Formats: sequence, structure tokens, C-alpha cells
Amino acid sequence: MKKRLVPAVMVIMLLIGVIHTVFTEGSPMEEIIIQSPNGNVFGVLRLPEEKTPVPLIILSHGFGGNHSLDLDSAAYFNKAGFATFSLDFCGGGFNSRSSGTMLDMSVLTEAADLDAVIDHFRGDGRISEICLWGASQGGFVSAYVSSRRPGDIKAVVLEFPAIVLQDDSEKRRLPDGTFPETSSIMGFRISRKYDEDATSFNLYDLLPSYTGPVLILHGDKDPVVPLRYSEKARETYPDARLIVMPGQGHGFTGASKQDALAMETEFFLKQGIGQTPAEEK
Repeated sequence: MKKRLVPAVMVIMLLIGVIHTVFTEGSPMEEIIIQSPNGNVFGVLRLPEEKTPVPLIILSHGFGGNHSLDLDSAAYFNKAGFATFSLDFCGGGFNSRSSGTMLDMSVLTEAADLDAVIDHFRGDGRISEICLWGASQGGFVSAYVSSRRPGDIKAVVLEFPAIVLQDDSEKRRLPDGTFPETSSIMGFRISRKYDEDATSFNLYDLLPSYTGPVLILHGDKDPVVPLRYSEKARETYPDARLIVMPGQGHGFTGASKQDALAMETEFFLKQGIGQTPAEEK
């Protein structure tokens, strides 16, 4: 369910971001614009009622999506005492409020956006530590970024990560070794850059670099990303658990969605995230 943001009561301009504070039921939200190499990254920060500093979960949407798809998940984490930031990747998808179009986007441009968001909140005194949560392509990007900067990320949750996208890009390679100038994926146009970037590395080679805890959730009826990709990721990570969601496809619905959020929240809490030493068990 989408949250409707009421008009701004205050606009604060900062060197690295524009913050627009709005109020909804419960705690305030902040609409924030963060500069990345690709332009403006729009996102929504929500802080829990607990005193700061608190741990932050950065939520990354899937291919063709936007931040609003993850607001329900963010609200669930907020109630458990976490701050959340739901972003629109530059050129990320339909109704994105960030810069660019999908012809500008690739997994590496999205990784640069996520890097910029992490750097922004590392300097925010309200935030104690940073976790990543990503769905589909957002899961791929979260896995990539956490593997490149493991010391900055406390824990990672991946919902049906789209690791298959590298094989899908390879299938579009032409006989001369190049890629088409543009291609269509699920009705969205992408450029050659998308395929070139996707095939420029092997994600499985990078995953062992992230030694923190990882939770992967994947439906056994996923028609987009076969379960075997997450099974291989579980085997490749040093510390990963895979939960198979029975009867679920590429996305969780109904009671399974609530079950997933409950398990993800429990996972974050079990890592001692946001707890003082006296509170840790």
C-alpha cells in the first residue's frame, strides 16, 4: 500500500542532499535527494520512534520499479525499531523520481547509486549501522555492493535476487560479440550498456568477499529467477541461509509476504543490530 506524502512543512538544503520533511501516521518521513555519479537519487527516509542513533535498512527495488513498492516492507521494519531508506535508482523504472531513463541504467549505475546512499548515511549521526535489503535486481545490486565494501554493511537480506540477469544478458550477445543497441525486457527498453555492464564480471566470484550474515528468500515457483541461482549463492557466501518459500513466484504475496517480513526482521534482530552490549544475547 502506497503512503501519500502531505505537503512539506520545511525544506532543508544540504551540501550533499536536499531533505524535505513530511509527516504521516506515526513517525515523520523525509524525502531526500542524494547526489550520485548518475544524477539525483530520490528516496524516503523514515525513522522509528526510538531515540537515535538507530540502525538503517536501505531498501533497493527491482527492475522497472520504484521506492513505493517497498514502503510496506519499510513500515514493517520501522515498527521493529529500524530506520529505513527506500530509494529510486537513477533510470530505475516506472514513475521514478530520480534522474535518467531506463536507457541510462545498468546494474553498475545502480551500484553507484547505492554506494552514494551508503556514503550519505555513514555521515548521519542518527544512524548507528547500515544493513541492505534488496528484491530481484535490487537484490543483485545489494549483493554486489556489499561484496565490494563489506566493512560498511552489517547484514544483508536478498529476496529472489536476480542473479540470472547475467545469463540473460549473455543470451542477447550477437555473433560478433557485441550486444544490440537496445533490447526489451518485460516491456522496458534497455541499452547496450545494460548488457555490457551485466556481463563484465561474475557475481559469484565476488560473494565470498562479504563475510557478514546473509539471508536469502526465494519462491520455489519463481518463473523469472530459477531457485538454483539462490541455492548457488547460499553455497558461495561464507555465512548465508536460504529460506525457500513454498508456492511463491517472483514476489511474495498474502500470508507469505508477512511471513517473509517476520523472518527478515528476526534475522536482523538476531545479529544484535542496534543493541547495546548489555542487550545482546
